Amino acid sequence: ESMKIILVFLFLAPLAPSAKAEKDYSFFDAAAPPETKSRFAMLDDVRILANGLLQLGHGLKDFVHKTKGQMNDIFQKLYIFDRSFYELSLQTSEIKEEEEQLRQTTARLQINNEEIKNLSQEMNSKIEDLIQNKIQLQEKVWGLEDKVTKLAIIQPSIQETEEISSLKAFVEQQDNHIKQLLKIVEDQHVQLDRQHNQIMELEDKLNHIELQELAENSFTGEPTEPEAISFPVRNATAVVYRSDGAAPDCTALYHSGTRSSGVYTIQPNGSEAFDVYCEMKFGSSWTVIQKRVDGSLDFNQTWDAYTNGFGDLNEEFWLGLNKTYSITKQGDYILRIELQDWKDNQRHVEYAFSLGGPGTDYTLQLSRISGSIPNALPEQTELRFSTADHDMDIINDFNCPENYLGGWWHSECEETNLNGKYVTPRSRGRLDRRKGLYWKPKKGRYYLLKSTKIMIHPTDLKSFD
Repeated sequence: ESMKIILVFLFLAPLAPSAKAEKDYSFFDAAAPPETKSRFAMLDDVRILANGLLQLGHGLKDFVHKTKGQMNDIFQKLYIFDRSFYELSLQTSEIKEEEEQLRQTTARLQINNEEIKNLSQEMNSKIEDLIQNKIQLQEKVWGLEDKVTKLAIIQPSIQETEEISSLKAFVEQQDNHIKQLLKIVEDQHVQLDRQHNQIMELEDKLNHIELQELAENSFTGEPTEPEAISFPVRNATAVVYRSDGAAPDCTALYHSGTRSSGVYTIQPNGSEAFDVYCEMKFGSSWTVIQKRVDGSLDFNQTWDAYTNGFGDLNEEFWLGLNKTYSITKQGDYILRIELQDWKDNQRHVEYAFSLGGPGTDYTLQLSRISGSIPNALPEQTELRFSTADHDMDIINDFNCPENYLGGWWHSECEETNLNGKYVTPRSRGRLDRRKGLYWKPKKGRYYLLKSTKIMIHPTDLKSFD
């Protein structure tokens, strides 16, 4: 725009001298009257000058509008930058406050540790003195035993008997005093060990906060059980493989000769055919109804999605309540849940269960059979399945699926929800971690999960022999 203005001025500048020269030349022109020719020449110059100024004004106007637009964009970007910087400052302040609190706590514990160390040294010194006293007393006791032995042979006098009784009382008193001091020393040692462990834990938190969080949410330390499968036989009609070639579930496929895990088509009695993932293990085949491995699939779905199923059977998926019900209504089944934490420790739990139909909101009732982890699901209780858009059990105005995300058989909004949000141990948001994938026994800690798998299998294997 600046170049345009300069070019206009360069164009207008020579016009005035040329007009003047033309005027002077016309003075000697005898063909036209001098006054008339001069007047027309000035009007032409004014028109040219006016036209140039008009173009210059338009150019300046466009330049001003564009400049205003650029300034607005700059101000908008500055506002966004200021807001982001402010939010970052708030987060930094929170982190600094937490770090400062941890440092202060560690400093206090270090001071306590020094005091306890000094106390321990004093106690050790007292213990040594007590040991010396005890040795001296033992020597006296041995001497007294010799005297008593001699007195047993020679009848002691009344004065010697009184001396012996006095010495025995003194020895017993000293021995009781030593026992009390030893107990105090033991208590002090226990307290020292406890304080030392607390200091070590806090120092470890300061240096490895995220690793500590991961360790606290793993199965490490939990007792393991050998992988064994038992199928309690109940008085009910078990699933029978039909002669027309349509397998009612994965177990029937296994006993018809199928030995590889993968996706197969089954057709339960009275149902349409559909695809399932069959997992071969424990000398049979299980029908998988849920699988989570990496968080690639969002399990925060609607009621219709949980009813019909969603996901990829070869990756993460939910088979669907309708399909699961069509399988389980054929006979008695057991439910197996396999869990893996972020240290790749694996645990499982098995239940005898019953699943209701659509009219009961797919009510689930469990009875634990075995497992290698404490139970986290209510037993002998009717649990209704619910989602954020179909919540049938709102307890104390608290919507479980809305707060914990994902459809599940909720009971009193407990923490365990294997269809919850997939989070990693390094997640900084406390709210996200609470909505995460956890196994939470009623009396126990959280177990943050990396992968889950839910499978079903008939309880009666005799029908396949």
